Amino acid sequence: MDLFKIFLSSMLVDNVVLIQFLALCPFIGMTSDVNKSVGMGIATSFVIILAEAVTFPLYHFILAPLNLKFLQTLIFILVIASLVQLVEFYLKKSAPALYSSMGVYLALITTNCAILAVTLNAISKEYNFIEAMVYALGAAAGFIISMILMAGVREKMKISPIPKFLQGVPIMFITAALLSMSFGGFSGLIR
Repeated sequence: MDLFKIFLSSMLVDNVVLIQFLALCPFIGMTSDVNKSVGMGIATSFVIILAEAVTFPLYHFILAPLNLKFLQTLIFILVIASLVQLVEFYLKKSAPALYSSMGVYLALITTNCAILAVTLNAISKEYNFIEAMVYALGAAAGFIISMILMAGVREKMKISPIPKFLQGVPIMFITAALLSMSFGGFSGLIR
C-alpha cells in the first residue's frame, strides 16, 4: 500500500479519537486550553511512535516465532507504561510547567487505549515496519489535530452565548459529535 495513503488514512479516515472513539479521557480532560492540548498531543504522539517502534520488532521477532502471540496485549501494555515513565521523567526535568499542568493526565497516557490500539492495528493490518511507523505517525498526527481542534472550539465556546441547559459537558459532547461527523466525511478520501 502507498505510504501516503496509510498516513492520510490513519490521520483522517481512521482518526483514533474522532472515528475510533479512543483516548476520550485526554480528549475531554486536556482540551480546556490550546497549550495544554498541544503538550498532551505531543507527549502522547511521542509515546505512540516509540511504542510502535518497540512493539513491532518485539512481536515479529520474539512473540510470533516463539508462538507467544497471546501475550501481546500484556507485553505491549508493559512497554507503553515504561515509555510513559521515560516521557514523564523527561517532562519533569525539561518542562516543569507543562508537567504540572498535565497532572494526572500524564499518568493516564499509560492507559491510553489509542496507543495500544495503534500497535495492535498495525499488526492486524499486516504492515511491514516502515508501513507500521507511517501508520503510527499518521495516528499521532490525527491525535494532535483532534486535540487542537477541540481546544480551539472550547476556547470559542467560553465567550459564546450557550443556553444554560447545554453549558458544560452537554455542549462538549455535542461538539465532539459534530467533529466526529465532520471527520466521517473523509471516508471517501481513500479507496
